[in-house]
Amino acid sequence: MSEQIHQVAIIGGGVCGTALLYLLAEYSDINDIVLIEKYGNVAKVNSHGRNNSQTLHCGDIETNYTLEKASKVKAAAEMVVNYTATLANRDNIIFKFPKMVIGVGEKECRQLRERFTIFRDHFTSMQLLEKEDIARIEPSVVVMQNGQYRPEPCVALAVLDEYSAVDFNKLAESFISEASKSTTTTIDIKMNSHVAEILHIDGVFHINTQDQSIKAKTVVVSAGGHSLLLAQQMGHGLEFSCLPVAGSFYFTPKVLNGKVYTVQNDKLPFAAVHGDPDVLIDGKTRFGPTALLLPLLERYNISTFFEFLKVLKLDRHVLKVFWDLFKVSDIRNYILKNFLFEVPGLRRWLFLKDVRKIVPSLQLKDISFAKGFGGVRPQLIDKKKSVLMLGEAKINPGNGIIFNMTPSPGATSCLENAELDMRLVAGFLGANIDEQKLQQVLHK
Repeated sequence: MSEQIHQVAIIGGGVCGTALLYLLAEYSDINDIVLIEKYGNVAKVNSHGRNNSQTLHCGDIETNYTLEKASKVKAAAEMVVNYTATLANRDNIIFKFPKMVIGVGEKECRQLRERFTIFRDHFTSMQLLEKEDIARIEPSVVVMQNGQYRPEPCVALAVLDEYSAVDFNKLAESFISEASKSTTTTIDIKMNSHVAEILHIDGVFHINTQDQSIKAKTVVVSAGGHSLLLAQQMGHGLEFSCLPVAGSFYFTPKVLNGKVYTVQNDKLPFAAVHGDPDVLIDGKTRFGPTALLLPLLERYNISTFFEFLKVLKLDRHVLKVFWDLFKVSDIRNYILKNFLFEVPGLRRWLFLKDVRKIVPSLQLKDISFAKGFGGVRPQLIDKKKSVLMLGEAKINPGNGIIFNMTPSPGATSCLENAELDMRLVAGFLGANIDEQKLQQVLHK
C-alpha cells in the first residue's frame, strides 16, 4: 500500500483527462500528479478516432447552436488550434478540410440565409454558397449522375480554409508527451488500472484499483459514463440517470472533399447525419452518426451492461423522460429508424435514403457498414426535473473531487474544460497558475 499522497489524481486517460494533465504540468505550480487509466494506452474509448466524428466543432456549421453558444464553442476550438501550433507533429494531429452545412429545399435554404445574416459578423470566414458555388467545392453534393444539378433548391454555409478535423487519439498522446517534458512536475501514469471505488477518509481520497490504493488530495474524474458511476458510489449525483446514446457509421468511397453537415431538426436531441473524410483510413468518406439507445457505457464492451444498470436508476422520473421522448412523433420515428439501422441486410438500404440528402448519386453498392466504429455518449437525465440534459455535465461537491460527464461539444472542449478544472483544483490546493503564459499560448 503506497503511503504517497499525490496533489492531484486524474481518472481517465481520454483527451479530457490528458488535457488536464498537460495544463497542470505546464501552467500551474502543482508538482505531483498521477493519471489513472484502465486500459493499456490513452484514448482507447470515445477519444479514439474510430469512435467519434473526428470533428473540431467551431459552432459555425452546427445549426443547433445559437450565436451565443457558437461563440463559446469557437473559443474552445481555438484553444486546440493554438495548442497544436506549438507541436512539431501538428500535421499528424489536426487537419484542414473545407466544411459546410447544406440546406436542401426552400425551408432549409431560408434557414441558412437567415443564419448567415446573424453569424457573418462573428464568423468572418463564413461564406454563403449558391448551388454553382457548392459544385466547385463539393460537386457530389449538387451534381447528379447525369451531370445535371439536383432539382431541389440548395444553399450552403461554408468555411473553406480552417482546421476542421482532429485525431483526438493523437491529440491525447501529445498532451502526455508535452506534460512529461516538465522538469518541475512529477508525473506518475498508471495504465491497466481499473478504479473500483473512491473513498474520502480524513481529507484524503483513496482510489482503489484492482491491485493498489492510490491517495490524493484532489481528484478529477473524466471517465464518461463511469464518472457518474463513481460519483454515485460516493453519494454524489444521485439526482442523475444515464441514457447512453451510441453512434454508428457507414463508409463510402471518397465522394466528399471535406465535411458536409445537414440542417439539424430542432425536435431531435441527436446529431444530424453528416459526411467526413476519415483521417484514419485513406480514400474513404465516413457518414453518420446514427443514434441508438444502447444499454452499455462503452460500445462493444458488453461487460459495461451491469454498470449501465447501476447508473440508470430506473424510476418514475426516468420513465417520464422516456415517455416524453417517445410521445413526440419525430423522436419516436427517429429512434425506431436508428434501431433498424443496426439490422444487417436492412441497414444499408435504409441509410442510403438519409445519406442521399448529402450525395444524391450514391448507390447501395457504394455503402458499407463501418464495423467496429462508433462510440457511446452518456446523455444525462435530470431526475428532479424529469428532463434529458443536452449540454455538458459536471458534478463538483466542493470537497476536492470533480466528476466530468459528456463534455459539449465533445472532445473539442477538452482544453476549455481542463482549464476550468485546473482553476478549481488550484483554488482548492492554494496553487498558482501562470496566467500570462496561458494567455500567450492558448488564448492568443
